[in-house]
Amino acid sequence: MRTSTGFLRAVRLLRDQVPGFDAYPFSIPAIRQLDELDLDPKVTFLIGDNGSGKSTLIEAIAILAGFNAEGGSRNFNFKTRSSESPLHTVMRPVRGVARPRDGFFLRAESYFNVATEIERLDGGTRGSIINSYGGVSLHEQSHGESFIALAMHRFGGQGLYILDEPEAALSPQRQLTLLSIMHDLVEDRGSQFIIATHSPILLACPGARIYELDEAGFNECDYDALDVVRLTRGFLDDPERYLRAALGGD
Repeated sequence: MRTSTGFLRAVRLLRDQVPGFDAYPFSIPAIRQLDELDLDPKVTFLIGDNGSGKSTLIEAIAILAGFNAEGGSRNFNFKTRSSESPLHTVMRPVRGVARPRDGFFLRAESYFNVATEIERLDGGTRGSIINSYGGVSLHEQSHGESFIALAMHRFGGQGLYILDEPEAALSPQRQLTLLSIMHDLVEDRGSQFIIATHSPILLACPGARIYELDEAGFNECDYDALDVVRLTRGFLDDPERYLRAALGGD
């Protein structure tokens, strides 16, 4: 097992403080099995089927790292609707020696709220805040364009960046663009990423640590062994077979 020296080395569930494992989110099988999860100093991916707990865990990690539950930098403290789970209240971060100089939490489901908060903080003047996101309102671009603009202009390096299903905004080509941005931020500018995703493109990031969440807990997997990779390859090799199965054919 690799030894992590990143900004966030691990997260730990304080099992003796959990009120019970029969209610959400502690009833999620992967969360029920959680003790301490080691994080890669560069890139860690969480992957799993819908309901596996990856977004619930990524939210808790972000809150532990000091981010607003709906997203943004550590300076964001807005709240559109209080919907975060209590998981973070019984978890503790294991921090590295260094502290990040930058950071951002970006989640697909509340991206609109973050973009609105950026405009509010800027005061509608197209001033320094909007300029740090590329100079154009995130609302005045497509979802994918605004996401890439945010990553290119706002992610400054030496930072901790936590992303929840970023592929929801991005075409396959834009996912490759994000991989290029990540590579620069990790290899040349000392950053760390923790990402929940379904994307086989993003998961191909060289050297990343990948955890697949399922009924058995957390399984560290190689890229080629991932269900989403095998399924995608199988479909592309023989789409008619998969369509027959999915649509009830012979």
